[in-house]
Amino acid sequence: MLEAAVIPYVFRPVTEADLPLLARWRAMPHVVRWWGAPEEEAAIEALRDPRIDLWIVEHEGRPFAYAQDYDPHEWDPHPFSHLPPGSRGIDQYIGEPDMVDRGHGSAFVRCHCERLFAAGAPAIGTDPNPDNKRAIRAYEKAGFTAVSGPVQTRWGRSILMECRRGRLAGL
Repeated sequence: MLEAAVIPYVFRPVTEADLPLLARWRAMPHVVRWWGAPEEEAAIEALRDPRIDLWIVEHEGRPFAYAQDYDPHEWDPHPFSHLPPGSRGIDQYIGEPDMVDRGHGSAFVRCHCERLFAAGAPAIGTDPNPDNKRAIRAYEKAGFTAVSGPVQTRWGRSILMECRRGRLAGL
C-alpha cells in the first residue's frame, strides 16, 4: 500500500508505439469488466481524435496505467456540459494487475487532476459505472464528489462525479 507521502507519477503522451501495450491492458479481465471488449473502443481511434489527450502513466519508470482527458463541451450532449468552460473530463484504468489495490488509483488520479488544475481547468468530471465501487472510492479519496445517482449516458450507466479546483484531497 502506498504511504501518504507524495508519490511521483509521470504522464507521457500516448504514441502509436504504445498501441500494443494498450491492447494488452485492454484485454485484461479487470479492464474489460469496466471498459468493455477491446474492440469496442480501439486506442487507435482515440489517438486520432484531437479532442482527447491520452496518457501512459508511469510509476518508478514502469508504465502501469492509461489516462485520458477531454473537453466535455466538444460532445453534444455530454453529462458534464454544465461545467464551466475549460473544464475537463477524465477516464482511466490501471492496466497492470499487480498494481491494483495498492493505492495507485486515487494517487495518480489526484496527480492528473493537479496537472489539469495547474493548466487552468476550473472543474473535472468523471463517470464511473455505479457498480465499480473500487473506482468510486478511489475518486472520492482523490477529492471527487458524486453529483448524481446512476444515470444512463451514451457511454453507459454512470455515476457523475466532480472535483472543483481547490477541493483535491490533502489540499
